[in-house]
Amino acid sequence: MLEEQNTDDTPVSVPGLVNLCCRSVGGNQTWITEVTLLGFQVGPALEFFPFGFFFYTLTLLGNGVILGIIYLDFRLHTPMYFFLSHLAVVDMSYASNNVPKMLANLVSQNRTISFVPCIMQTYLNLAFAHTECLILVMMSYDLYVAICHPLRYSVIMSWRVCTVLAVTSWMFGFLLALVHVILILRLPFCGPREINHFFCEILSVLKLACADTRLNQVVIFAACVFILLGPLCLVLVSYTCILSAILRIPSGEGRRKAFSTCSSHLCVVGLFFGSTLVMYMAPKSRHPEEQQKVLSLFYTFNPMLNPLIYSLRNAEVKGALRRVSWEQRSV
Repeated sequence: MLEEQNTDDTPVSVPGLVNLCCRSVGGNQTWITEVTLLGFQVGPALEFFPFGFFFYTLTLLGNGVILGIIYLDFRLHTPMYFFLSHLAVVDMSYASNNVPKMLANLVSQNRTISFVPCIMQTYLNLAFAHTECLILVMMSYDLYVAICHPLRYSVIMSWRVCTVLAVTSWMFGFLLALVHVILILRLPFCGPREINHFFCEILSVLKLACADTRLNQVVIFAACVFILLGPLCLVLVSYTCILSAILRIPSGEGRRKAFSTCSSHLCVVGLFFGSTLVMYMAPKSRHPEEQQKVLSLFYTFNPMLNPLIYSLRNAEVKGALRRVSWEQRSV
């Protein structure tokens, strides 16, 4: 049952998605049904489009190649590459959630997006980001077991355990994102009608609310501590143990192989956690919205770098790529 409208200018909070569909609230205040994504205020937008399209295509192609060689080469059917395949799926999904709309806005004068798709974009953006964070933690744990407990590796990292860890990462990522969206939907939205961003980022969406958003801000900060600082601490502890174990390896060749195995993952972890912590937990600059957009753009195209890092710095991936290429030529 909908609540009765007030006769004054105070908006009425209506449960769920009804908030997004109301037009008039009394006086001259109206509920918003669509918003404009301002994006980047660049010169000729069409000049930026080829670069964005190239990076997006490279993201899909690179992660698709990683998925393909993991599927085709049985030597990569190990827990490490099982988690890497999930990371590739998350990266492609995250980029596909944000980049197409950004590219469409570059070539179109109409930069509006309906509010319900905007909320869906916010939800998926958070869900994929949370999932990627947890997948990276699982990969760190896998490396820790492989280097610190090699004799028990096949028992600890069984396929059943790997499947449970991967499914848990996806479920927890999407459930935590759902908490943010539920808290957003309880708010009345009546303006402004512009988002100073190239996608519906959660902090930018909250600025559209005409009510107190302190609860949302507290939950976002708590989620940052729980889903960023907590996993980052686990990763750092894992790598401290890994480094200690590597330094105890007697042969130089063994140490080099172990460092080579860890270096790719460490680069990806540094890029992900570094950009995300700066985006949500660093002190704001004089122009916080422009800073957010630049950091979000880097984070959006970050998935393009992951397959490059793993293919250039990982001997097993390079070897698998050569074997798959050779088999395709033979056929």
